[in-house]
Amino acid sequence: MILLDSERDAISARISEACPPEIQKVLTAAWAHDVATVKKLLDTPEAARGQDPLTGETPLHAAIRSCGPPSEDDDEADLAAARETVQELLLWGGIWNDVDDRNETPGCVAHRLGRTELYNLCVDAGVRAEMLFGVLEGYEELESDDEEEDEGDAHQEAGESEMVVVGEDGEEAPELINVPTNGTAEEASQGFVPPQDDAVDVNSEQYLRSKLTYSDGKLVDDEGNGVMMAWETDIMRQSVDALLPSKEPGKRILNIGFGMGIIDTMFAETKPAKHHIVEAHPGVLEHISSPDSKFGPSWEASAPEPGAYKIHQGKWQEVCVKLLQEGNVYDAIYFDTFGEDYSQLRMFFTELIPGLLDSNGIFGFFNGLGADRMICYDVYTKVSELHLADAGLDVEWKVIDVDMSRLAEEGQGEWEGVRRRYWTLDKYRLPICTFLG
Repeated sequence: MILLDSERDAISARISEACPPEIQKVLTAAWAHDVATVKKLLDTPEAARGQDPLTGETPLHAAIRSCGPPSEDDDEADLAAARETVQELLLWGGIWNDVDDRNETPGCVAHRLGRTELYNLCVDAGVRAEMLFGVLEGYEELESDDEEEDEGDAHQEAGESEMVVVGEDGEEAPELINVPTNGTAEEASQGFVPPQDDAVDVNSEQYLRSKLTYSDGKLVDDEGNGVMMAWETDIMRQSVDALLPSKEPGKRILNIGFGMGIIDTMFAETKPAKHHIVEAHPGVLEHISSPDSKFGPSWEASAPEPGAYKIHQGKWQEVCVKLLQEGNVYDAIYFDTFGEDYSQLRMFFTELIPGLLDSNGIFGFFNGLGADRMICYDVYTKVSELHLADAGLDVEWKVIDVDMSRLAEEGQGEWEGVRRRYWTLDKYRLPICTFLG
């Protein structure tokens, strides 16, 4: 039997008979927005993080889900109690990005139900957790002698689960599934197991060793991960418009990550005085050197002066240091790599942008951070904005509509032949970064 959303969100469907009594008490109190009982039961962070072993319902899920969608029958006193319940759970270590059996975080539930205020509480919690984890990560790099310390512990202390968000390489959201309200004792004793997918966590070294295939408007690695795709063309066009608003010839341009060459083709059309491209993948470099490439030796030879048009082969972490040492400065810099997490983007704009970008220049990057779910995208938008400010950069977000007609379904349309959807949102936030002041 297929349940309606309202039935699937009912308490009988979310708190199973297999749920341990101590977890059930917290879930029930949170569902009822019984603030006094919730406070009494929250004597350890584990109490705020408990999950129904079958549905994965956490107290945060329960407190938000029980509100239902907004209606004229809303009780303001109950909504106030819901806010206080959520705040109390977050204060005691409730995890903002724990997923349930539908692969929904508490914030996902709030967003689906249209509970904006509760959603914003989850976003703010995510920002705090990510900012704290960034501090703890930096502290460990500087001070810790324990090489085997589990980074997951720092995430747990910061109030988040181990949800990996690494640019375009996002996690897919599995289809909603029907959930039983009870299960075997064995299933319950094992605890809740989040929905699994076939996502492969790709790091930079794995990516650089992978075999790439250019075909049908996409660039994929040997695992089928989408490295770059033609549907991004409009985003690239509008990024060029933002980085070079006047389209005046003679600008100095640096692009990190060639991929399919979409944005570099657009940059080249503006007739820059300097156009440097940094690319590390052997397969991409081979593609660039092919006879029909627009960026081969003839392109480099067409530069207004020797070395002005150049493909710099190697990792940007090494190449950009050399460019900095040589005194190169650019009017427009774009960053779009694959297989790297947010910490690498942050390192780039914190350590290299101040020296490479002209004082009146503009910096941009492909903003695919957490784009597999709305709450992660919102969290990373705010986190990156704070880190950009720390680096002396102001950011303006230009909101672009994304045509989802061929992007909406896994394995269909643009995603045919691609392992997973790394983009699920109908809005793209294009970052336009300039120096403060």
